[in-house]
Amino acid sequence: MAWASWGCCPWLVLLSVCAWGHAKPVDLRRENVRNCSTSPHYLPVTVVNTTVQLTALRQQMQTQNLSAYIIPNTDAHMSEYIGEHDKRLTWMTGFTGSSGTAVVTMGKAGLWTDSRYWTQAEQEMDCNWELHKEVGSTPIVNWLFNEIPAGGRVGFDPLLFSIGTWKSYDTALQGSDRELVSITTNLVDLVWGSKRPPVPSQPIYVLQEAFTGSTWQEKVSNIRSQMQKHRKAPTAVLLSMLDETAWLFNLRSSDIPYNPFFYSYTLLTDSSIRLFVNKSRFNSETLQYLNSSCTGPMCVQLEDYSQVYDSVQAYASGAVRIWIGTSNTMYAFYNVIPQDKVIAETYSPVMVTKAVKNSKEQTLLKASHVQDAVALICYLVWLEKNVPKGTVDEFSGAQLLDTFRGKEKFSSGPSFQTISASGLNAALAHYSPSKEVHRKLTSDEMYLVDSGGQYWGGTTDITRTVHWGTPSAFQKEAYTRVLIGNIDLSRLIFPAGTSGPMLEAFARKALWEVGLNYGHGTGHGIGNFLCVHEWPVGFHSSGLTMGKGMFTSIEPGYYQDGEFGIRLEDVALVVEAKTKYPGTYLTFEVVTLVPYDRNLIDVRLLSPEQLQYLNRYYQTIREKVGPELEKRQLLEELKWLQQHTEPLSAKAPHTTFLASLLAASTLAILGWSV
Repeated sequence: MAWASWGCCPWLVLLSVCAWGHAKPVDLRRENVRNCSTSPHYLPVTVVNTTVQLTALRQQMQTQNLSAYIIPNTDAHMSEYIGEHDKRLTWMTGFTGSSGTAVVTMGKAGLWTDSRYWTQAEQEMDCNWELHKEVGSTPIVNWLFNEIPAGGRVGFDPLLFSIGTWKSYDTALQGSDRELVSITTNLVDLVWGSKRPPVPSQPIYVLQEAFTGSTWQEKVSNIRSQMQKHRKAPTAVLLSMLDETAWLFNLRSSDIPYNPFFYSYTLLTDSSIRLFVNKSRFNSETLQYLNSSCTGPMCVQLEDYSQVYDSVQAYASGAVRIWIGTSNTMYAFYNVIPQDKVIAETYSPVMVTKAVKNSKEQTLLKASHVQDAVALICYLVWLEKNVPKGTVDEFSGAQLLDTFRGKEKFSSGPSFQTISASGLNAALAHYSPSKEVHRKLTSDEMYLVDSGGQYWGGTTDITRTVHWGTPSAFQKEAYTRVLIGNIDLSRLIFPAGTSGPMLEAFARKALWEVGLNYGHGTGHGIGNFLCVHEWPVGFHSSGLTMGKGMFTSIEPGYYQDGEFGIRLEDVALVVEAKTKYPGTYLTFEVVTLVPYDRNLIDVRLLSPEQLQYLNRYYQTIREKVGPELEKRQLLEELKWLQQHTEPLSAKAPHTTFLASLLAASTLAILGWSV
C-alpha cells in the first residue's frame, strides 16, 4: 500500500500527516454541485447538517473564553485508523475522509485537507463549512490571523496534538498576540455527550506463544537493559502508541479498524510495570499471564486507562528521568514532565527494537506471505474466468478477496481497506470502491488491487496490476519500467547505513529516464500481526536506515490521470549481502510470492540481469507456493501458477536496433565505411 496514513506508525505527523491514506470512496467524475455562495439550498444528498453541533461547540468555546478551537482527525495514540469513539472530526463536519483538520471560530468554520479528499469534502459538508485545499499548520495559522483579533485564544486538546504539531502551531503564533491554549477536557466530547459511541469493551487476549518472537518478560528485560546502558540513565519509558504496548506484552484486541490493538498506555520503570487499560477486559487467565496479582519488578500493575495523565504527572514529580519518543508522544505528557526530567529522542526504544525482527518473527512473517499468496492467487484465477463475463465490479471483487483471505488459517481480517481500482480509478493512488460507487472490471482496462491481511504470525501488503485484454504500447512500457524499478531496488546491494532517499532513487530510475515518476513513497515497514505501516522503517529521510532483520515494502508505481494506474508492491526482508570483498553490505529478500502479469511485461526492456532476477523469483514462488496449492488440492490454481511463472526469455531487440544493424550490413556489402 503506497504509504498510507501512518497514525499507528506516526509517519503522518512527520510528513504533514503523510498525505497518502486509504480514502473513503468518492466518485471524482461526478459534477460538484455544492456552491454555497450561489445555491446554498442545492446540495448533494450526502451532505450532513452540522448547525446544531456547531452552535453547541461555540457555547462551550465561550465558557473557555476561546476565539477558535482546533479539531484534528486523530486519537490520543496517533493511530493510523481511528475508532468510532474518536471520530470527532467526522461528527462535527460530516466529512468522513481519513486526513483533515477543522478549525471553528465564533463566526466561521473551516476544514483543511489534501487533494485526495477535496471532492469528497464538497459532497459531505454543508454550507457552515469552508473547504481549504491545503495541509499543515501554516495555512491554518494564516487563516486564524485574519479571522480572530489580537489577544485571541486558540484552544486545542493536548491529548490530540503530537509534540511536533504543538510546536508548529506554537511557533507560528508566537509574537502575534494570539495564544495557543491547552484545554484538557475535549470540547467536542462535551457536545457529543450521550450520542458518542461507547469505548470498545471486547476482550483483550494473549497472542499464543507460537506466534510471538519473545515472551513479554524477555521484551521487558531487553528494554530495561537499554535503559541501563543509556548515557542519560532513564528511570522509565513512556509508551503511547497502541502497537508498542500490544507488542511489548504480546496482547491483542480489536479497538481499531484493521489493527489488532486496544486502548492503553505503558509506563515501564526500572522496578515496576504499569499498564493503563480497562481491567475488566481481561479474563483470569490473562491476569495470571501478566502476573498482575503481585507487585515485583516483573509484575504488571493494571491501572485505569483514564488515570494515565495524572499518574505520569505524579511520577514526574520525583527524582526520575522519563524516556519518550517525540515522534509518537502527545503534547499532554510532554507538557507535564519537567524539561530536566525528560529524555526526548525521536523514537522510543520499543519502536526501534520491534523494527528489527528476530529469526522466529522472520519465519512467521514469511509463512504469512505464503498464506497470503494462496488467497491472492485464488482471487486472480477467479477474476480471469469471471471478468470477461461482465459480472465483476470493483466492490464485489474487493469483498471476494476478503473472503479468500478469511478462509486462511490464523486469518484475522484485512490489514487495510482494499484498493480495488479499474481503469481511470486506478490513477487515484488510494481510491477504494463502495457499494454505491464503483466500476465494472473489464478485459479492456487495467485493474489495480492493493490489499493485505492480518494473520497471527504477520501482517501482509501486496499490490498487483493486471490487464486481461490487449494493453497499449505505452501501458506495457510504463508497467515494465515500474517492474524494473521494483527489481532494481530489490536486488540492490548497498552499504549498511545508507539513507532511505538514496536507496529509493533506484526504484525511480527507469521511470525518470523517460520522464515518468510517481507521487508517493516507495516503501514502509510492516509488523508481525501489528501495523501494516510500521514506523520507523522505510525509504524516507526521517526514518531509520535499513538494518538487517527489518521488513519493508517496495512499491514503485505510475499513474496516468484519467486513464490507468500501475503499482507493484512486494514486502522484503533486509538481509546480509554476500560480496566479493569483506564489508558490511545489505540487500533484500522478497517474501511476497505472487507473479507479475506477463501480459504487461515488455521483456525487451529488461536487462539480462533483471531477467535473470525475475526468473529466479518465479522459481522461488513455484518452490514455496506450489506445494501449498498442491497440498490443498487447488489444482486449477496450481496450473495457473505454473503457467504464470514459466521462465521469461529475451526477445528480439527493438526495431530501431534491427534497422541500424540492417543499414550497417548494407553499407558493408557496398564497401562503404561505417
